[in-house]
Amino acid sequence: MSSPKPKTIQTMKPATAAKKLGVLLSATPAEFQEGVVSRDELNELQSKPPAWLADLRRNGPHPKQVIAAKLRVSTSGLIRGGITGPLTTAEIDVLKAENPAWLERERSIHAEARKEALRLEQP
Repeated sequence: MSSPKPKTIQTMKPATAAKKLGVLLSATPAEFQEGVVSRDELNELQSKPPAWLADLRRNGPHPKQVIAAKLRVSTSGLIRGGITGPLTTAEIDVLKAENPAWLERERSIHAEARKEALRLEQP
């Protein structure tokens, strides 16, 4: 009878892990950027974020997916609005407060797209 194979450890590139954590890779510590991240390490980072991760999530700079979610627009809407790089939480808050015309327009486009997606999901 053969012995069971040892379980292989799943790893991912730092860019993949950063995306799953919702942070900008270039803003993470060098040791995070240079290594690989196991599935267990990712789960640990998600459940008990270290200070650097909590600070990045709170203050940024944020990747475009996070910016779009905070502004309630699509990533395409960000680009149409001229936002092509990362923003900090403070910069996002300023945009929300100013509520430029492009942001208002993109929010309504995004809301309509979500309504349509929900309508299409209905049986």
